[in-house]
Amino acid sequence: MVQTADFFVKFWGVRGSIACPGPRTVRYGGNTSCVEIRCGGRLLIFDAGTGLRDLGNGLVGNGPVEAELYLTHTHFDHICGLPFFAPLYSAGNKVRLSAGHLLPESDLRRVLMEMMMAPLFPIPPTAFKADVSFVDFAAGGVLSPGDGITVRTALLNHPNRATGYRIEYGGRSICYVTDTEHEDGKRDRRIVRLIKGADLVIYDSTYSDEEYPKYRGYGHSTWQEGVRLADAAAAKTLVIFHHDPNHDDDRMDGIAAAAEIARPGTVVAREGMVLTP
Repeated sequence: MVQTADFFVKFWGVRGSIACPGPRTVRYGGNTSCVEIRCGGRLLIFDAGTGLRDLGNGLVGNGPVEAELYLTHTHFDHICGLPFFAPLYSAGNKVRLSAGHLLPESDLRRVLMEMMMAPLFPIPPTAFKADVSFVDFAAGGVLSPGDGITVRTALLNHPNRATGYRIEYGGRSICYVTDTEHEDGKRDRRIVRLIKGADLVIYDSTYSDEEYPKYRGYGHSTWQEGVRLADAAAAKTLVIFHHDPNHDDDRMDGIAAAAEIARPGTVVAREGMVLTP
């Protein structure tokens, strides 16, 4: 699968929980969750982990930036790159931030304001010079960013809630389903509906089935459950994502080999990888 001009996904951060750069993670990458999806001329970004910084730096100097930035949730590993997203600090750029998990108890503006507030962070969001807007929605609905793009959403099983996304464009589909925990022996019907027949499914594969019992209740799933869900939904390509920071490159190679046997064509996400549906 190679990049084309109209619809593709690029991975800027593929880890979960905490960034883990270093020699043990150099091949797969150590940044936390951030993916770029291009739909024609439109830029959609999913999650604002540490990978968002490099994405933002790559956008600077290429003309005005207009982006939709969708968050699965606001746990720190998924938002800590936001204060370092360079386009936010330049006039003429436009960034819309959206989240589907916070209502009714809170809202996205309040959460991000509190994250970038002293003594936690020295620069408040009032320093943003771009046109920045905040959108809260209820997971389960359909969003229309424009230009023939449809974004379907679903509630995920994660502490404090999270949102899964299905992006449809030009008759193809990419699903981004991370930070969700499965129930032993049962397929999550909301996820099966969301990913049904999808071309690419990026799935929370933090653990293996063998590891999972030690981490039950943490809000994450396994690559084997990703295989089972993709099979149940007749999805095409499964992409293993949100790697455990304790899984070094050698461990990830082993997962890739096992996944290829379990479901041929399965892909393990790496930083810098580009896939087309």
